[in-house]
This record gives sequence, structure tokens and C-alpha cells, in this order.
Amino acid sequence: MALPTLTPEQRAEALAKAAEARKARSELLASIKSGKQSIDKVLNKAKEDKTIGKTKVTALLKAVPGLGAVKVAALLEQAGIDPERRAAGLGDRQRQALIDALK
Repeated sequence: MALPTLTPEQRAEALAKAAEARKARSELLASIKSGKQSIDKVLNKAKEDKTIGKTKVTALLKAVPGLGAVKVAALLEQAGIDPERRAAGLGDRQRQALIDALK
């Protein structure tokens, strides 16, 4: 499938929108890392908040202090979650399994 050709205005608008989304995700991850937001509250808001919903679960978990790539991979495997899954795509049981494992 060919990509649609965009006018310069459409392209600029898309680039601005993408930059805004990256900034919002960065701020979200920083707030988790600093402890301003807890991962369980963030995961529970994933369905309503587009920024959280479109963020990969792996990235959210890696932002939690004390969790690195190995622990995150083990948590995801234990909960039966694909590492490429986004937060909005988690089922209720998967979300609860992650929250329980982190407590």
C-alpha cells in the first residue's frame, strides 16, 4: 500500500503532533521514574488516557525504579504479556497480574 502524499502543511502538522506525543510520553515516564505517579494508577488509567494507552508496557515498567530489562522481561513472561503490547491493549487479568507482581 502506497503512502499518501502530504502537503507541506499536513506534513508540518503531523510532525508537530508527533513531537507533542513524544514529549507527553517522556513526561509520563519521568513522573513514574521520580515517584510522582505509581505504576498501578498509570496502568489503570491506560484505557482513558491516550498518552498512557499508546505507550508500550515495557517502557512503563522500565521507568519504575528498581526494574531493569531483565526483571521487566521476567514480569511480562510471568503475566503472559507480549513485550510489544501497549498499555491500552492489556486485559483486566494481565493488568491485575502486573500490579500484584509489583507490590
